Amino acid sequence: MTATATETALYESHLTGLNRVSQGKVRDIYEVDAAHLLIVTTDRLSAFDVILPNPIPGKGEVLTQLSNFWFERMRTIVPNHLTGIAPGDVVKDRTEAALVARRAVVVRRLRPLPVEAVVRGYLIGSGWKDYRATGAVCGIQLPAGLQLAAQLPEPIFTPATKAAVGEHDENISFAQMETLVGASLARRVRELALAIYLRGAEYARSRGIIIADTKFEFGLDADGGLYLIDEVLTPDSSRFWPASEYRIGISPPSFDKQYVRDYLETLDWNKKAPAPDLPDEVVRRTSEKYRQALELLTAPA
Repeated sequence: MTATATETALYESHLTGLNRVSQGKVRDIYEVDAAHLLIVTTDRLSAFDVILPNPIPGKGEVLTQLSNFWFERMRTIVPNHLTGIAPGDVVKDRTEAALVARRAVVVRRLRPLPVEAVVRGYLIGSGWKDYRATGAVCGIQLPAGLQLAAQLPEPIFTPATKAAVGEHDENISFAQMETLVGASLARRVRELALAIYLRGAEYARSRGIIIADTKFEFGLDADGGLYLIDEVLTPDSSRFWPASEYRIGISPPSFDKQYVRDYLETLDWNKKAPAPDLPDEVVRRTSEKYRQALELLTAPA
């Protein structure tokens, strides 16, 4: 296996003996057999739906380990795509197996739903912009007078389309989601997404982290069974704030890639590929933020 990055970061995987069937913004996916896939989470980082040229060392391991932690905690709510098969059982080259051991998982081969299940618990980001313009977020009317970063009266479900690499996700109405996947399945996904968020947010708050918003993905098996897939409540899929620094009316500091987004917003960049290089300091601090989030959430109480 080679890495088109530094010695301590993996930008792209090249596994011998396995066919890579897909490459997303962060994950490289390989075919194991008709029923299983191997997912390798690289250290690539995307911002504004554009893959950045600099990898974030250790990021793929953090995302994998944190997702596995949450998959285990959420399995009483919904089954997930993990199989329990060790990556080393399907990656035959010992050097490659060691390289991906903590950043790869073997999963069930499922049919992903064509929507992202977005849950918002706080008024920030595109939701804040929408609220200021319309008094609503994705068509869901909210009380007047809410401030930036305010906690919503209750979490809201705001689905989005899943864009191709290089394209932007687009918010859709729940009615549009019903058209895409069917009314019954749409309601089930909404119910599950809110339940997962509430359980995760309560636990994270006990560890000093506010999960402001997040997105989940779900997939179906051949019998129509619904599974939680991809990643869960990570710094890539969620907005993490340190509870000790949270204040209404400001955009709180974060443990996630918002730090990178904030840096990119200072540049004269049109948010289209190719993305600009990140300074070493931004790469280093981003890596530290990801690792800190993992440690806070998973360390023994």
